[in-house]
Amino acid sequence: MERIETDILVVGGGIAGLIATAVFAAKGHRTLCIDPKAVPQADNAAGADLRSTAFLMPAVTLLQDAGLWDGLKPHAAPLRLMRILDAGGRENRVRHRADFLASEIGQEVFGWNIPNWRLRREIAARLGDLPGAQLRAAGFRAILPRLKDAVVTLSDGAQVSAGLVVAADGRGSPLRQALDIPVTRLGYRQKAVVFVVQATEPHDDVSTEIHRTGGPFTLVPLPDHDGAPHAAVVWMEDGPTAAALAEMPSAQFEAALNERACGVMGRLSLVGRRAVWPIVSQLARRFDGPRVALIGEAAHVMPPIGAQGLNTSLADVRCLADLIEEARAAGEDIASPARLARYTQRRWPDAALRLAGVDALNRASQSSLQPLRDLRGLGLRVLHDLRPLRRMAMRAGMNTA
Repeated sequence: MERIETDILVVGGGIAGLIATAVFAAKGHRTLCIDPKAVPQADNAAGADLRSTAFLMPAVTLLQDAGLWDGLKPHAAPLRLMRILDAGGRENRVRHRADFLASEIGQEVFGWNIPNWRLRREIAARLGDLPGAQLRAAGFRAILPRLKDAVVTLSDGAQVSAGLVVAADGRGSPLRQALDIPVTRLGYRQKAVVFVVQATEPHDDVSTEIHRTGGPFTLVPLPDHDGAPHAAVVWMEDGPTAAALAEMPSAQFEAALNERACGVMGRLSLVGRRAVWPIVSQLARRFDGPRVALIGEAAHVMPPIGAQGLNTSLADVRCLADLIEEARAAGEDIASPARLARYTQRRWPDAALRLAGVDALNRASQSSLQPLRDLRGLGLRVLHDLRPLRRMAMRAGMNTA
C-alpha cells in the first residue's frame, strides 16, 4: 500500500479546491489535492463545465497572492457595472433599470469573469509549476482522524497522512458525510440553463440581471472572440421549463432566448451546447470536524445570484489560510480543535447571512403573482434610488473575501 505524507490534503479538485491548493502551497505548505477527474477538460469536451465565475476584487487579491492571476487575467472580462432590470410588469417588458457602478465605491471594477473550464485548466497548469503542490487522480474513500494527523484512504488504495484535511468535494461531500456533519437544505423546484452567446452589440463591461418570473436571467461579459461580443448566460426557471428549454431545437430556443433577454446586447446567438444545473441552498451545521475544515459547496451552496457563491468559497480559503499562518507563527497545531472551531466561528455567520439574502432575492424573482412582482420592483427602485442604501449594498456584496 502506498503511503503519502503531506501537510494539507485537499479533497476535491473543483475551482475552490484547486485555488485552495495553490494558496496553501504558495505559503510553503506541502499540499496534495485529490480528485477523480484531475485532468481538466477542454471547452468543447462532453461534460465540461459551461458555467463562468465572476471573481470580485477581494477574490482577485487572493488569486494574486497565490500567483494565479497573471495566468488568468488574459482570459477574463472586466465587470465595471452591475445592472438589474425589472421586467415584472403585466407586459413583461423592462419597466425599471438599476445601475450599480464600481467607481461609486472607489473601485475601477467589481471584478472579472472567466469561463470555468478555462479556470480549471490554467490553475491546474500553475499547480504543476508550484513547489509543494501536487494533483492526484483519486477519490476519497475513508478518514481516520488521530491526535496529530488524519489518515485518509484514497480510491486508488493509497493512504495519506495529513495534518489538516480540507473538504472541497462539493454539495454532496462524501468527506462531510463520513464525519456525520448535518446540513440544512432548501429546494426551489428550479434549475438553471447555462450556455454561451454571441451578440450583435457589445456588453460594455456590464453584467445584466433581468427579473421577471421563474428566477433571474443573467448575462455576464466574456472576452470577445473572433472580434464578436460574447457573454455567459445563466437562465433560471422552474424545473420543467428549464428542461424544456434545454431540449428545444436551436432556432426555437434562440427565439425564446431573445424574448427573455429584452434586447440586452442586441441579437443573441447560441454558441455551443446547453447544460442544466439544479438550484438549491444548503448550509452545513458547522464548518469543521476532527482534523477537517469544510470550504466551498461542502460548507454552503447558494443560487447563482450576485456572484456570491464562489466568492464566499474563496472567503473560506482566505480565512483558513490566515488561521493556518497564525498557528504556524505561534508554533501550534494547524488543525487543533480550538483552531478549527475558530474557523467555524468566523465563517459560518457570514455564509449563513449571505445565503439568507440570496435565498430571499431568488424567491422574490421566482414569483409569478403580479402584486409580488410589483413589490419586488418597488424594492429595487428604493435600493437603487437611495444613494446611501445603494452604496451600502455594493460594499456588502464586495466584502466576500
